[in-house]
Amino acid sequence: MSAPPSTPPAQEENQAPENEGLTVDTGLKPAGPTPSSSRFQVDLVAEAASGADKTPSSDSTLASGDKAPDGSEPAAGGEEAKGRFRVVNFMDPSGASPPEVVPAEGFQNGDTVMSEGSLHSSTGGQHHYHYDTHTNTYYLRTFGHNTIDAVPNIDFYRQSAAPLGDKLIRPTLSELHDELDKEPFEDGFANGDELTPAEEAAAKEAAEPKGAVKFGWIKGVLVRCMLNIWGVMLFIRMSWIVGQAGIVLSCVIVLMATVVTTITGLSTSAIATNGFVRGGGAYYLISRSLGPEFGGSIGLIFAFANAVAVAMYVVGFAETVVDVDCIMTDEINDIRIIGTITVILLLGISVAGMEWEAKAQIFLLVVLITAIFNYFIGSFIPLKSKESQGFFGYDSAIMMENMGPDFRDTESFFSVFAIFFPAATGILAGANISGDLSDPQLAIPRGTLLAILITGIVYLGVAISTGSCIVRDATGNGNDTLTAQFMVNCTDAACKFGYDFSSCKGDDGQYNCRYGLQNDFQVMSIVSGFGPIITAGIFSATLSSALASLVSAPKVFQALCKDNIYPGLEMFAKGYGKNNEPLRGYILTFCIALAFILIAQLNVIAPIISNFFLASYALINFSVFHASLANSPGWRPSFKFYNMWVSLAGAVLCCVVMFVINWWAALMTNVIVMGLYIYVSYKKPDVNWGSSTQALTYHQALTHSLHLSSVEDHIKNFRPQCLVMTGYPNSRPALLHLVHAFTKNVGLMICGHVRTGTRRPNFKELSNDQTRYQRWLLKNKTKAFYTPVFADDMRQGTQYLLQAAGLGRLRPNTLVIGYKSDWRDGDMMNVETYIHMIHDAFDFQYGSVVLRLKEGLDVSHISEQDDLLSSQEKTSGMKDVVVSIDMTDGDSSKPLSKATSVQNSPAIQKDDDDECKAATKPLLKKDKSPQRLNVADQRLLDASQLFKRKQGKGTVDVWWLFDDGGLTLLIPYLLTNKKKWKDCKIRVFIGGKINRIDHDRRAMATLLSKFRIDFSDINVLGDINTKPKKENVTAFEEMIEPYRLNEDDMEQDAAEAQKASEPWRITDNELELYRAKTNRQIRLNELLKEHSSTANLIVMSMPLARKGAVSSALYMSWLETLSKDLPPLLLVRGNHQSVLTFYS
Repeated sequence: MSAPPSTPPAQEENQAPENEGLTVDTGLKPAGPTPSSSRFQVDLVAEAASGADKTPSSDSTLASGDKAPDGSEPAAGGEEAKGRFRVVNFMDPSGASPPEVVPAEGFQNGDTVMSEGSLHSSTGGQHHYHYDTHTNTYYLRTFGHNTIDAVPNIDFYRQSAAPLGDKLIRPTLSELHDELDKEPFEDGFANGDELTPAEEAAAKEAAEPKGAVKFGWIKGVLVRCMLNIWGVMLFIRMSWIVGQAGIVLSCVIVLMATVVTTITGLSTSAIATNGFVRGGGAYYLISRSLGPEFGGSIGLIFAFANAVAVAMYVVGFAETVVDVDCIMTDEINDIRIIGTITVILLLGISVAGMEWEAKAQIFLLVVLITAIFNYFIGSFIPLKSKESQGFFGYDSAIMMENMGPDFRDTESFFSVFAIFFPAATGILAGANISGDLSDPQLAIPRGTLLAILITGIVYLGVAISTGSCIVRDATGNGNDTLTAQFMVNCTDAACKFGYDFSSCKGDDGQYNCRYGLQNDFQVMSIVSGFGPIITAGIFSATLSSALASLVSAPKVFQALCKDNIYPGLEMFAKGYGKNNEPLRGYILTFCIALAFILIAQLNVIAPIISNFFLASYALINFSVFHASLANSPGWRPSFKFYNMWVSLAGAVLCCVVMFVINWWAALMTNVIVMGLYIYVSYKKPDVNWGSSTQALTYHQALTHSLHLSSVEDHIKNFRPQCLVMTGYPNSRPALLHLVHAFTKNVGLMICGHVRTGTRRPNFKELSNDQTRYQRWLLKNKTKAFYTPVFADDMRQGTQYLLQAAGLGRLRPNTLVIGYKSDWRDGDMMNVETYIHMIHDAFDFQYGSVVLRLKEGLDVSHISEQDDLLSSQEKTSGMKDVVVSIDMTDGDSSKPLSKATSVQNSPAIQKDDDDECKAATKPLLKKDKSPQRLNVADQRLLDASQLFKRKQGKGTVDVWWLFDDGGLTLLIPYLLTNKKKWKDCKIRVFIGGKINRIDHDRRAMATLLSKFRIDFSDINVLGDINTKPKKENVTAFEEMIEPYRLNEDDMEQDAAEAQKASEPWRITDNELELYRAKTNRQIRLNELLKEHSSTANLIVMSMPLARKGAVSSALYMSWLETLSKDLPPLLLVRGNHQSVLTFYS
């Protein structure tokens, strides 16, 4: 956007290195543009928070030798400028180069320097850059040309306060495209990249401070997952599982569990590589994929499950210590004492920081691996002293004997599987600290899947090994040897080694031995080369799992609290230290764990914990299936080894395993998840994470819309789909509420708004208003769409909407407008426009509906109202304009004229003319008591809420005078089906002849019964054609007198000229031609006052005027005469296509 250079090409080429940077103004500015000035002259403006460091790739640098604003010497070639650049003048590009230059290389190592815009730092105290093209700009070079158009850059795609780098705002389309003399946008986020306050706070919290400890995939994921999966189950239950199920079925059990965890690992990898992953583990993955409803429910129970798991593992550790004969008082109290001391020590390690916790995990892993090697080494060293306890070394006979199952004590395959599966539930240990990983997208897939592979192989190896060298039953008595005479009859594998363990099985079929796979949980200690190492391995397995859970629970809970899904938990979102440690979460987890440790009986709660983990796995798998099914362009994980159907199978498998482990715990888990889901759905947290639920909703809506378009409309499926000309939705509440009453959950409702004005349209503001008022409709539970358009006048805008509003079959078929009550006060050309809107609706084959209230409809001019648009409803890029309109008591019925079309709302508009600005005051919220309203405005506000309140017992009077296809009857039927209108009865009024009243009543009753429409009464009006009262006729003539042409009193040419310039005027011929119709409107008003003066609502056939034959003033006079001094009146005219049928 700089001026074209005037220097010769050669001279400019020589000056290019000097002109590449920004000129730093030292305070001496020329009085005006001089030939020696550079293209742009800029000030260096220091900011308060300029002391923080910035990355060289995104910060401006001063040329070597330049002084920083504070007087300090910057480092040569790359010291960051502590301030921001502000353009102060556009200068003549010709002439000598500036004295001081900032090199472009300091910004970016390429052609482009830095795009103007806002540069938001990821760390709280750093400075924020804000630039507007037309007042502030950088001097840029892209591909060797001067331009503010920027090349692709990763910093453009960051969120504000992103943890991985600075946010850089690309030039907006308006900055590149708008005319130079157009006023710039006042907001700094014209491209809509600004986060909501909640997201901004969360992003700042997630920002990594200097010196934060980050882990790679080995220490951060692999080690944690292996430690969690290799739980205490490996040492004290695996041998028992082999004794019960045999080698083959034990391998099947391990493989089944591994299949479930592998599928879940693949799904986790897919989600984790579909964009940047912050802290929160399973909660973050699920919530960002399926939305806050599922994420919030799973996040809470997952954090709780991890907290209780700490108690489970600590109690397991304490029981092992007690088994080593360290009894102090009694067994239960010993467990409590040891468990309490242990969890306090673990808390100290956790609070010390992630670095200390990681070192502890490494130490525990070394101990654990040593114990595993110790077992395998010992299995190859058979000792005579161990044979009596069932260990004979590897032997094919023992292997074959243990190959099949031997279930005892009501055990079965599934009960044994249920005991083993919790050992495989540690695969998310690494993902749970995703916020502490240096590269979660790489670490989570690699570490998790490798951990599943390694631990699976070890479990299989232990199963085969124990089954090949240890018998199921042994007495432990070295004297139970075979004599030669019994050797022949012995068939057990132990017989081969000279031992007779047949005494283990009693006469009653019960086994009573203490040793062997089936009886001794510590058999691996016997087999191992050095028994105490196995005990140390058990300690290591339990403590490492407890430590991992103690870290995971607060991290997940902190992420949940940051998102503010559940009110009242914000205090736990705060982090401390360089790693943003959730110390409050640690204390809460400690308290929960301590409470369950003191219970010391976890046999009941343990299945529920396993089910909580499985519910998380099921939802992670379902997330991948759901995201793939939605087919969103945003779903493109870099991890490709997944399949949507495999993920779905994994989700089903997880649900099946939940019921296999414990059916009542599975039911309880599902009830809790659904309860939390319903709660979060009801609260509707104000977050937008681009979930797959949104994507699938769009996909289904698009698919169904296309499917609807392929099917012809049928009368039985007709729905009133209304284009309601409300202006701003909050400016005509009565119109909005009434139409919403009969379209809610039935048909489409579009709030149309025609924006007019003398200035050029501001389409950016139009887009922002559309988002703002759509949110207002949603907040007020109004099921409608807001569609604004710019047009030269109301008629043109309405034509745009009549033609283009809607999509496919979801298009309006009925135009609803408010009655123009001030038609006699303004420019009659506005009446011409208003009437032509009705004509245009009929031309487009729309039905037309006009609502009239005595008090009016338009409440936009009343300033003493509650806030309709809270600051949370402002879209990104909007200024803090707080609109004060009271929805609790507002409604009005001003005409939809050109003037009022731009003053329907008190929101500030930039495209209004002076006349409109006078009426449209910016009603900013002020801290002062509201002014007293005059009587008319108070009535207007009361009337505006008329249709929002429940209607008492009364009637809806339907004056179905002309058959328009049934729309006049369908609308009141739909209304009275609603809860607020159910106490109102339908009364039908029809025209007829005096001598056929009974016949006409029976005929209408028959028709209504065939339509299955309930009614309370039918009145046949035989006196419609009676002449109206003389005083009413006189009043009508006085009303139209100012609008008559009176062509008989002037020359023909003058009359034709006046008619051409004022087409709304009523000619004498026209008045005489339609005298009978005029009298009918006057008479109908008399009948309406006589029969329906107490009705809650009158629905009446709208009189038609032939286009081109009836002037606008005459038609408007008919409508005025017909509807004046009556209860709320709805004039309805369908498009004369049937909308009711009595066929099935």
